[in-house]
Parts: sequence; C-alpha cells; structure tokens
Amino acid sequence: MEWKTVKKIVGSRVIKTGVAIFITAWICELLDWPPVFAVITAIVTIEPTVSQSIKKGIVRFPASAIGSFYAVLFISLFGHDPITYALAAVFTIITTYRLKLYSGLLVATLTAVAMIEVIHANFFLSFFIRLGTTTIGLIVSTLVNLFVLPPDYTKEIDLKLKAITERTGKAVEITFCQYILNQSGRQKCQNVVDQLDQEVHKIESLIQYQKDEAQYHPLTVAEQKEFQHAQRQLIRVKLMIYHMDNILNTPLTKLQLSDKEREKILESVHELAYAMKLHTPFDLEKHHQQLKDLMQLYWEDNDKVRHNQQDYPTTFPAEIIVLYELVSIFTLVENYYKEQKSG
Repeated sequence: MEWKTVKKIVGSRVIKTGVAIFITAWICELLDWPPVFAVITAIVTIEPTVSQSIKKGIVRFPASAIGSFYAVLFISLFGHDPITYALAAVFTIITTYRLKLYSGLLVATLTAVAMIEVIHANFFLSFFIRLGTTTIGLIVSTLVNLFVLPPDYTKEIDLKLKAITERTGKAVEITFCQYILNQSGRQKCQNVVDQLDQEVHKIESLIQYQKDEAQYHPLTVAEQKEFQHAQRQLIRVKLMIYHMDNILNTPLTKLQLSDKEREKILESVHELAYAMKLHTPFDLEKHHQQLKDLMQLYWEDNDKVRHNQQDYPTTFPAEIIVLYELVSIFTLVENYYKEQKSG
C-alpha cells in the first residue's frame, strides 16, 4: 500500500500521534523514567497546527507541574487514600482555572490522579521526574508536528470551497424559486442557509489554521496566490448567503410581479444555479446580460413605487427587496467567476 493511501485512510494527525508516542516512550525507557505521563502529554499536544502545539504546550507544562505538586503534597499528608485522589484533583482544577491555564486543565488533573498510583517513596525526585517526562512529551510532539507530515490545509480549503459553491447554487434556486415566487417553504430555505453559514465558519477555521501554519511552513508564491484567491472567493460566497438570509428574515407581502417578470427571474436564477451546482463553463457574457435585465426590472419597479406610494411593512415593497438582493447575488457570482477565469 502506498504512503499517500495510508495517509488518506488513517489521517496525518493519527500517524503523527503514533510517531510522537513511540519516540516519547522510547526516550523515557532509555532514561528509565515512567513513560505514561510523557505519552499522555504527547497525545494531547498534537494540535491542528504547529503554532497551536507550541502555545498550548506552554500552558500545559505549568499545569502539569501543578498537578504533580498536589499529587505529591496529598500523598505525603494522607498516603494512598481515596481522599488523596479527590483533593489532588479538586485542588488541581481550582488552581489551573484560577491561573487561566484552561488548555492544561485536563492534562493537569489526569497527571495528579495518575501520579498517586505510582509514587511510593522519594516524593521530591518523583516530582522532578514528572516535570522531565512532561517536557519530553511536549518537545517530541511539537517537533513531530513540525517535521512529520506538516499540516497543509490549502487542498482541503479548495475542496470545501468548491462544495459550498455548489450548495450555494442550490440554495439560491430554492430560495428564489420556492420561497420568493411561490411564497412557501420558508423554514426549509432557512435551514439550508443556516447549514451553509456553519460550513463557512468551518472553512474560515481552516483558513486561520493555514495562516498560523505559514509562520513555520511558508507557502510558495504560487501557493500564496491560490490561498489569497480562496479567501476572496469565500468572502463572496459568504455575502451571497448574507443576501439570501436578508430575504428570509424580511417580512414579504405577496409579490406584485407580472408573468413576464416572474419568467425573467426564474430563467436567470435557474441559469445561475445550474452553473454553480455543476461547475459548468460559465458564460459571463450571457450572465452579464441577465444581470442587466434584472437591473432594468429593479429600476422599473422603483419607478412604479415613486409614482404609487403605499405603506409597506419594511418601508420598501417586496418586489424591490427581492430584486435588490437578487441583483446583489448576481453581481457577486459574476465577480466570483471572473476571478476564477483570470486565476
């Protein structure tokens, strides 16, 4: 089985965790130190990025020292008694929380409880051995994260961006064809838009991971260009979702659209959604003409409003709101595919 296949099936983070555990345990065995605490530290220190491994490692070291201290303290006072486990855990949690060492709270508590079982004599030496094993676990896991299968989120970002573009095309079609023109299915449309919003947040997290990782593994000029391109495209998708959400959260009265206007909107929406869903060759010239037609409808309806003032629940009539949001989405899609072609 090829290495790439293994990486794909198992996952790079799992592989790195296994490597870090092996090296950590091996070093502890050489030093004749108990490897369990070092291994625990190594496991939790493998983070999505090297930057996070270092930052959280800095927090986990003093947190583990606190747990070790309380384990030694309460063993010396009460011996291997149930009260020792309880007091060591409780005091460790309180102290790490008060010192705002949140990332190290779990490791520190596990350390405090686990140490009670293995300490039988020479408390002072046990304390410093525990600090040594923690240090080994932190250093090994950070170095493994840095040099073994370095995190690279650019491909995952591109794949997720492509997927969310397809889903946004479907959402535009559902929102305009089902809810706006047929005045039904609002909740279904809202659920779709909310799911898209959650997916955007996931991609933004990956982008932040990649930015953090660039401190230690800088992207090439070409990769940096692609990464910036993906960020701009995600902003456009996010704005499309924003405009759909605006419609779904605006009280709409029955749309006063002629059959010709409805037909024009439906045709435009279907064309746009088809291109986004299937990633077909995008006809920018045809799209631009549809955008001009929609703009014409928008200004015609605006002119009607000026000559026939009425009271509307949102100050503007429903037709103007729908056309404005649709024109905004069309403009974003046009810019999206213009940059796609130029890239």
